[in-house]
Amino acid sequence: VQLQASGGGLVQPGGSLRLSCAASGFNLDYYVVAWFRQAPGKEREGVACLDSRDGITYYADSVKGRFTISRDNAKSMVYLQMNDLKPEDTAVYYCAADWTLSLVPSTYKYWGQGTLVTVSS
Repeated sequence: VQLQASGGGLVQPGGSLRLSCAASGFNLDYYVVAWFRQAPGKEREGVACLDSRDGITYYADSVKGRFTISRDNAKSMVYLQMNDLKPEDTAVYYCAADWTLSLVPSTYKYWGQGTLVTVSS
């Protein structure tokens, strides 16, 4: 089981980025997929999660209305579309997978490496 995140970078406040997570070694159709982030000196926090079995999604209050999690079944990809980015969104973003719909990091067994998002003018 492997997850690989990409798409991070430097963006100005108010800008957009789309993060991608490539999954291999397992069938995403049966898993919950999620995005987490960790800012310097802070604990890892859940951003968004999606249950592939029924399409239910959860978002952290801080990103509701700005971020969207989605999947491409055919490509085994998970995406995080981030709009109206703010400096406080600066963090390393991680994708993860498991079987329970949750924004709690300890719930997840499978993790990708992080991708850095920096929001700054």
